[in-house]
Amino acid sequence: MPSLKSLRNRISSVKSTQKITKAMKMVAAAKLRRAQSQAEAAQPYATRMAAMMAALAQGAASNPNAPKLLVGTGADKRHLIVAVTADRGLAGPFNAALSRAAKARVRALQAEGKTVQLFAVGRKGRDSFRRDMADLMMGDVNFVGRKTVEFKDAEAIADRIIAAFNDGQFDVCTLMFNKFVSVMVQTVAETPLIPAAGGPANDNQRPESDASGSADYEIEPDDGSLLDRLLPRNLAIQIYRALLESSAGFYASQMTAMDGASRNAGDMINRLTMNYNRTRQANITRELIEIISGAEAL
Repeated sequence: MPSLKSLRNRISSVKSTQKITKAMKMVAAAKLRRAQSQAEAAQPYATRMAAMMAALAQGAASNPNAPKLLVGTGADKRHLIVAVTADRGLAGPFNAALSRAAKARVRALQAEGKTVQLFAVGRKGRDSFRRDMADLMMGDVNFVGRKTVEFKDAEAIADRIIAAFNDGQFDVCTLMFNKFVSVMVQTVAETPLIPAAGGPANDNQRPESDASGSADYEIEPDDGSLLDRLLPRNLAIQIYRALLESSAGFYASQMTAMDGASRNAGDMINRLTMNYNRTRQANITRELIEIISGAEAL
């Protein structure tokens, strides 16, 4: 049976841990509100941009001079997966779920005979991929020590991806991230980056178009000049949206995990307190018995 002192120390330790988890829950809740508003504000613009890129890709499918960023190289032998995770943990299955999905996607592509590379955004994903798939890592980036992620960070990632594409390192690029659905739900989502023909997930997100699903645009000064600026920006916008969605999902998952940890700590404190009281009562009873037995012996 543990001593009273050891039980007191354990109760004190668990209470200290509970204070930390409650504080982390409050901080995550405060940061979640801001991250959620940013993600919701960026979503309509990114969705419409993806829809326009899909329509442009459909119209340029038969054009041999169409930009490769828009229509691809015509092959799908080499794939690049950009996986977005968080830089920190203590958020339940948030990072692990994305890492498992990305690894499953890699294995599925390899089973089809494809060549796959990984680009990790976030320290947790980088560490996970380095343990299991270090030979597939093309690069990584993280934002450790940064309070917020800005659009210029997404542009820097997009520039690295475009440079690798222009060097012929891959044919198809897919972005994987945790999509923020609600405080309790975050789902792994995939968005095609190169080529841009993947388009939106459903017809309700498409721009106004004719029955065939293709839209007509009047472009000035010319489509080539516009696409040269628009395509890199589209990549940066989609990556920025994924970063914001991932940030909101991380804080939601962390808030949920810390709430559960606080409740578990409370249950443990109750059990330890009950055990402490029982042990203390047993010690008092034993001492009384010894006193009475000694008195009777006299």
